[in-house]
Amino acid sequence: MTTFVHETSIVSPEAEIGTGCYIGPFCTVGGSVVLGDGVRLDSHVVVDGDTSIGAETHIFPFASVGLAPQDLKYKGEPTKTVIGKRNHIREFVTIHRGTEAGNGITLIGDDNLLMAQAHVAHDCRLGSGIIMANAATLAGHVEIDDGASVGAYSGVHQFCRVGFQAFIGGYSVVVKDAMPFAIIQGNHAKCYGLNRLGMKRRGYSKESISGLNHAFHLLLASKLNTTQAIERIRAEISDVKEVDLLVDFIEASKRGVVK
Repeated sequence: MTTFVHETSIVSPEAEIGTGCYIGPFCTVGGSVVLGDGVRLDSHVVVDGDTSIGAETHIFPFASVGLAPQDLKYKGEPTKTVIGKRNHIREFVTIHRGTEAGNGITLIGDDNLLMAQAHVAHDCRLGSGIIMANAATLAGHVEIDDGASVGAYSGVHQFCRVGFQAFIGGYSVVVKDAMPFAIIQGNHAKCYGLNRLGMKRRGYSKESISGLNHAFHLLLASKLNTTQAIERIRAEISDVKEVDLLVDFIEASKRGVVK
């Protein structure tokens, strides 16, 4: 497979371009960029900074990847953007490189879908299999675990975490950590319990769904505080790894969780 570079694109001779790449009209690729095999930049895409993009990632027109962060503390220090394989990055998406305060890296895993106008700010860390709908916005230092969904026009506050397979509804404002497997919705966001439909679609067992449903009842509807609810969860639910994941997430939270 040969690489195609349109004659109107500006590709630095120092950039590392894999085999089978497609760089369409009016793209700009900087000198510290690494494109894996089969990466496709449709047109008018800008990739700059110390940025690596994994194989078969498809970037649609007018997206911007690896440029300097929108952080007034950033003074041009060398930082990175690392994007995995098979991602779909749609029109007008912006992904900014890290800052010194965030260990110098913005990191995105594999097989993610970032819909049009989504924004991933400096020092964010995204896992794999994530969906960010249109204009979903992540402030700096946000962490999103595998399989989570962030609804259209939602905003996630800096330093928040979004747990494994959490579902954030559209137009939400998330200012605390969103628990794994939960439905999160609203401004400011509230937790509406377990995403049972999502778990059924993903093939979870009845035991896992039942255990998580009981755990969310104790957390949200039992009039217990979070510490008391966790004590009850540990006492009443055993041998359900998804419940263990939920409890570990809550105990590791620094901002508190959305309830």
